[in-house]
Amino acid sequence: MKKIQYSIEINMSKEIVWKTLWEDKTFREWASIIDEGTYIKGVMKEGNQIQFISSVNGYGVTSLVEKCIQNEFVLFKHNADTKESGEQEREKEWTGGTESYLLTEKDGITTVTVKTDIPYEQEETFNVRFPRALNRLKSLAEKNH
Repeated sequence: MKKIQYSIEINMSKEIVWKTLWEDKTFREWASIIDEGTYIKGVMKEGNQIQFISSVNGYGVTSLVEKCIQNEFVLFKHNADTKESGEQEREKEWTGGTESYLLTEKDGITTVTVKTDIPYEQEETFNVRFPRALNRLKSLAEKNH
């Protein structure tokens, strides 16, 4: 796997950006740019298992919420690749990787920094889709508030 990092500045408080990141409706809007139809199954709370699943093909990943500081930081550890809407395991493409979101705010501007492990063969796709997804996040956060 390869570690990659993306960041974006959003003209909103970190509380609003956090809500836009993880609220179901807005999460689906920005995350679908990365993987069409993606949604979260489970409660994002430290120590919980949650699933990121594509409603289009049923593939996803089961992750441990390893660390979660409301409005500031979340770290996911991907424990299993899944299919059948999270019901069965599949080949281990993402298993063992991590993904984190750090929000820092200064003068009403929040910087979102995402660090994630991706399979090498996905690098080109992520380098196109992830910046687009973050731009969509920015648009949603700034427009809705």
